[in-house]
Amino acid sequence: MVPLLLVLLLALILFGAGSALKALWWIAVIVLVAWLVGFIGCPKGGSTRWYRW
Repeated sequence: MVPLLLVLLLALILFGAGSALKALWWIAVIVLVAWLVGFIGCPKGGSTRWYRW
């Protein structure tokens, strides 16, 4: 009975880690796309900046 519970617990932990890693991959892809859009959409001139320092 104990080995069965350990196997089920291990499967639950691995499934949770797999779901979290998949979500992190999707977040990374969305951030990369947003960065590329900002990089391509920004003007090439050095006088216009998106920050005011």
